[in-house]
Amino acid sequence: MKRIVAASLIGTTIEWYDFFLYGTAAALVFNKLFFPTSDPLTGTLIAFITYAIGFLARPLGGVVFGHFGDKVGRKKLLVLSLLMMGGATFAMGLLPTYATIGVGAPVLLTVLRLVQGFALGGEWGGAVLIVSEHGGAEHRGFWASWPQSGAPGGNLLATGVLALLAGVQSDAAFLAWGWRVPFLLSGVLVVVGLWIRLSVSESPVFLAAQAARKGREDEAPVVQVFRRSLRQVLTAIGTRFGENISYYVLTSFLLVYVTVHLGLPKSTALNAVLIGSAVHFVTIPAWGALSDRIGRRPVTLIGSAGMAVWAFAFFALVDSKSFTVITVAVTAGLLLHGAMYGPQAAFISEMFDTDVRYSGASMGSQLASIVAGALAPLIAVELLKDYGSSLPVSLYLCAAAAVTTLTVVLARETRGRDLARAGTGSAAAPGGRKAPLPAAADPA
Repeated sequence: MKRIVAASLIGTTIEWYDFFLYGTAAALVFNKLFFPTSDPLTGTLIAFITYAIGFLARPLGGVVFGHFGDKVGRKKLLVLSLLMMGGATFAMGLLPTYATIGVGAPVLLTVLRLVQGFALGGEWGGAVLIVSEHGGAEHRGFWASWPQSGAPGGNLLATGVLALLAGVQSDAAFLAWGWRVPFLLSGVLVVVGLWIRLSVSESPVFLAAQAARKGREDEAPVVQVFRRSLRQVLTAIGTRFGENISYYVLTSFLLVYVTVHLGLPKSTALNAVLIGSAVHFVTIPAWGALSDRIGRRPVTLIGSAGMAVWAFAFFALVDSKSFTVITVAVTAGLLLHGAMYGPQAAFISEMFDTDVRYSGASMGSQLASIVAGALAPLIAVELLKDYGSSLPVSLYLCAAAAVTTLTVVLARETRGRDLARAGTGSAAAPGGRKAPLPAAADPA
């Protein structure tokens, strides 16, 4: 089990490193190198539009990877997603800038961003499922939360490398070539990730389901998901809505707010996110473990309700311009985000049957990324640009957290469900399908 968890964690950390590296670079350098304009906020807004484009490819990646992941297995698709993501990120480090080839530079950057989004759309579902489907239900929230730690782990790695380079280089050197180093480093990380990921075994729950349907012709998993598990997909979207928006406001938008609006050095925001991400990384599994004791819903509600309040305190603290206070604001916000994010892997995995679990989990999570994460930095920057104040951003963040709170209040608890049992994921669907195991009936 530890090897399975380690393989998923390292793989997701590398893929999120690649994905977040773009977001951080979009806030700091891409607006100057690929989208030069006279207005810094306008250039940043254009850079974030290409950042959002990566999210648009994620549902497509979720459908394609989910289809084949439900047909041929989780492991093969996880290897492919890692290769695609790493290759695109490495290529970004070799791109010529606008000053060299003109409009071709942002076009190439956007194409590579689409490849990143497509790969990440297939990564999340496979990584959390291969962990969730190993072992029993008793500690699933804890074990499945470790791949979730790959998000702050990747952000920690990306922000740390950029902060290190920004600290030892002049702004001119960083802008000229230093920004390329973290992207090229992805090539080394992918080799390490592949070596570890190839050593793990396929999910036993998937293998049993594959053997059971041998010789049987079924509808495509994506068709089955929409036909019998639409409610679960909508629940997954709502569960991720506030979590997704809050994360990108607390990290990516913060870099813009601190450097452009407050006029502070970029190292202030980078180091605050660095420290917050380190705390975030180690506390996500703790929230996952708590969900094994009291349920997925209560823990998620702690995070979403807390975030609705913290949305206002966050910017009030950041406006102090004190590095210590900004760090406290980011760290507390990420702690609340972790309460939503930690139980999420087990919560969403437990909503779907094995035959469609990769497709259902991927579609629910990645559709949320379009309506939530993709637009969050864009909306936040536009609100700041139009009103010159953080209050509209706080209201936006509070509303997003309220959506997740309402969704989880209306959702059914999933803790204790047996993933190998037919009908596990479709209990909430209409039509009289089999009800799930109650939490007290965990056979593990």
